[in-house]
Amino acid sequence: MQIIIVGGGKTGTHLASTLVADGASVTVIESRPEAVALLQHACPRARVIEGNGSDPQTLETAGVRIADAVAAVTGKDETNLVISMLAKMEFAAPRVVARVNDPANAWMFTPANGVDVGVNQAEITGRFVLEGINVHDVYTLMKLGRDEHRIVQATVGAHARVAGMALSDIPFPTQTIVVAIDHEGDLTVPNGATKLQPGDEAVIFTSDAGTDEIRRLFS
Repeated sequence: MQIIIVGGGKTGTHLASTLVADGASVTVIESRPEAVALLQHACPRARVIEGNGSDPQTLETAGVRIADAVAAVTGKDETNLVISMLAKMEFAAPRVVARVNDPANAWMFTPANGVDVGVNQAEITGRFVLEGINVHDVYTLMKLGRDEHRIVQATVGAHARVAGMALSDIPFPTQTIVVAIDHEGDLTVPNGATKLQPGDEAVIFTSDAGTDEIRRLFS
């Protein structure tokens, strides 16, 4: 997989290291010479280009025409939006992910502006904090689109209604799909006959409204 990351700060460096470790071919674009040197030291297996990621020529040099995905993770929302629009509308990048620095700007990070997925770090952190304070065993991993769908991780409680039940027998809310189940470290893609056991962790696609019902089922 060919991935271009624009922004070689702490976020971009960590992302590059993670993707390279997963076997991806990664190119990072960074404009600051001092950051380029640090990035090359921290992630020597990534290709690093010193330049402006919002410049079409720089994106072409990085290989945007053959990239599977572009991630705009600079510290400026306006820059991330320009990069996203160029990658999607000028070069037809299959997948564009953009970092949202200021939560007030999240409404602009939409497919209409070239963003397939906007990663709003403040919102993600806030949801984890609230869910942790409420001692829930259901955590939001990612919000999808503008119609309030999300991917959540739910842990089956010791006395949960779903414990011992096959997935086909569980009264899940509408628009809900169990994507994966982790049973004692063994991750599987389930089917209707798969039974949930206490301690199992399920990754679930559901609606915003369905999240509360999943909490009741799994707690």
